[in-house]
Amino acid sequence: MLFSGDFLWAAIVLFAVAIVAGVLGLRGIAGVSMEIARIFVIIFIVLAVIALIL
Repeated sequence: MLFSGDFLWAAIVLFAVAIVAGVLGLRGIAGVSMEIARIFVIIFIVLAVIALIL
């Protein structure tokens, strides 16, 4: 479950939420969701590299 790509899927969903919130003018929600999406992408990349090494 850890290497199933859930982090990437969550990052994509949060990115979409950030885009919609930005269009609607909700800058606080957009910023928070983009920050969480960025962290999820970094976690996904780290886990993908670990999976390739193992």
